[in-house]
Amino acid sequence: MTNIASVSRTELTERRQKLRRQRRLKVVQAGWRTLAVSGLAGGLVWGVTLPAWTIRVPEQIAIDGNEFLSEEAVQALLPVAYPQHLLQLQPQALAAQLKSQAFIADATITRHLFPPGLTVQVQERRPVAVFLEPDSGTAGLANSPEQSAQSTVLPGATQIKLLDETGVSMPLANYSGSNQSPLPSLRVVGMPRQYLAEWSKLYQQVSRSLVAVLEIDWRDPANLILKTDLGMVHLGSYSSQFPKQLNALNQMRELPETVNTSQIDYIDLRNPDNPSLHMIETSAVPEDTTTSSSP
Repeated sequence: MTNIASVSRTELTERRQKLRRQRRLKVVQAGWRTLAVSGLAGGLVWGVTLPAWTIRVPEQIAIDGNEFLSEEAVQALLPVAYPQHLLQLQPQALAAQLKSQAFIADATITRHLFPPGLTVQVQERRPVAVFLEPDSGTAGLANSPEQSAQSTVLPGATQIKLLDETGVSMPLANYSGSNQSPLPSLRVVGMPRQYLAEWSKLYQQVSRSLVAVLEIDWRDPANLILKTDLGMVHLGSYSSQFPKQLNALNQMRELPETVNTSQIDYIDLRNPDNPSLHMIETSAVPEDTTTSSSP
């Protein structure tokens, strides 16, 4: 009994010493972990506050997805005061600023630290027509769409813009100097604001026409005029019969085979059921007496 009691006390002493060593080890390990975490946090704070994490020039902002706008044009739209610390920039606020511009439909901005900078992904509005707003006191426009788009002073127009298919207008100046595709061949002159809501539907109908439409002249709301491959076409006031008028025009696409189109002053489609040809220096001639209107 005495030996057993002695052994038990010895083991108990060893166990106590072992537990004390384990507790000391845990304290040391906890101290090292705290020191490591503090050092890491301090290093991170020190690192992100370095001058290196600063946007100093527009070239640190990469632009992706732009087709019509130049990189410089997109960079100029961002409200960044150079130099500015990278972490002070708010990507969502910058993206909202871009999307407030008429010619940008959507934008996404991300920050990156290595190297410090921004990546801007944009989705542009695609222009489908050159839009000319005329002076109230001028009459005609003789320039081609290409000449009109490139002119700084255009007779009959105060502003030259671009239209997308939804009717959003965009300043042409923002597209100059970019890696843009060729400007749209369709030209719109003097569209009254009350018809702007009709533009999307009208454009879809015109774009599907079998006879190419080069210009939509809306300076006279009482007479919508189309410049087409067949010549000038008078439609009267824009109305719900516009699709029927285009269909009548499509049925006349073989007109050059029977009539010298250079002698046609204009095609009158005010009444699409009874189209007529107005010849140069002649009276109106019913279309069915000159050529068949069937395809």
